[in-house]
Amino acid sequence: MIPNIAKLKYSDKNNFFLIAGPCVIENTENPFEIAERINNICDKLAIPFIFKASYRKANRTKVDSFRGIGDIKALKTIKKVGKKFNIPTITDVHTESEAITAAEYVDIIQIPAFLCRQTNLLIAAAKTKKWINIKKGQFVSAESMKFAIEKVKYSNNEKIMLTERGNMFGYNDLIVDFCNITEMKKFDIPVILDITHSLQQPNQPDGVTGGNPEMIETLAKAGIATGVDGIFLETHPNPAEAKSDGANMLQLDLLEDLLEKLVKVRNSIL
Repeated sequence: MIPNIAKLKYSDKNNFFLIAGPCVIENTENPFEIAERINNICDKLAIPFIFKASYRKANRTKVDSFRGIGDIKALKTIKKVGKKFNIPTITDVHTESEAITAAEYVDIIQIPAFLCRQTNLLIAAAKTKKWINIKKGQFVSAESMKFAIEKVKYSNNEKIMLTERGNMFGYNDLIVDFCNITEMKKFDIPVILDITHSLQQPNQPDGVTGGNPEMIETLAKAGIATGVDGIFLETHPNPAEAKSDGANMLQLDLLEDLLEKLVKVRNSIL
């Protein structure tokens, strides 16, 4: 199932869709470079593409970690990327007022996993009448996400997506239970697998979240084989220099090869 967004191309190809981009807007130049390269690859493979970037990182382990270039400046950059390449855009919000502000610039509002139970936030996001992507919390079951869905529908918004991003496994690792995807698909809405954040290794002693990028392909293939509607991943020309989540990002040069493999997996199960 592909979300019915007017600017989303190739929605008739029965392919998975891709939510991808840098973790955060680091400057006003590289989002265009990243979006152009992803867009060209997706055009080649007929994959519907949604550009993703956070305009501000609110959830950082250390107080001195990079958080953004300024909210409005970053939101304007995301909007310009969407307009230049005629692609839908998505960003995450953390408060009711942020949902209202971000809705002026993006097509999809994303609710972070830690906030998936925040009633006021979900209702505020729903009232924007945008598509809402709710990330399943690391601490909740797939079945319990019905309550998050109900909160959005309470405001007469049926445009909802759910994203799996792993469950806590001890204090320093996450694990993906692929049964969650099957369970959430029962809600009859698009279900996405967030590869990047499922491979995080949080709560590291140095205060910098770790990752396991060598498992990106494995997790992505498993997600497609399980029947996810969309794949979420963060990518960067040089993850080692990324200002957020570099430890579990995909290097941009590796994206095309990965997507080619995922299309083959998708075709094999249709």
